[in-house]
Amino acid sequence: MSEQNLPMEDDYTPDLLTLEDEDGKEHTFEVIDAADFKDARYMAVVPYVENPEQLVEEDMDLIIMRVNEDEEGEYLDVVDDDDELFEVSGMFAQRLKDLYDIEG
Repeated sequence: MSEQNLPMEDDYTPDLLTLEDEDGKEHTFEVIDAADFKDARYMAVVPYVENPEQLVEEDMDLIIMRVNEDEEGEYLDVVDDDDELFEVSGMFAQRLKDLYDIEG
């Protein structure tokens, strides 16, 4: 493969999502993956870090969120049911292993 066909690291644009917590504080997340599972839509996100050097220093937790809808529109909820979280986390783990060719 020629060097021209390789994706440029500088071309990467993260899919960012900014959410406001109960205290009105904004938090920015990078969307790693999104998928439908058992009639619901889920997103796998990590806290966004602007400086890639911080990634080595910080422990990045994958956060699973469910997309819900009410009369005002769509909103995100953190999945807090242990059984649901276990199933959805397993689905995302397999998808990410396949997507990034991770062994193990």
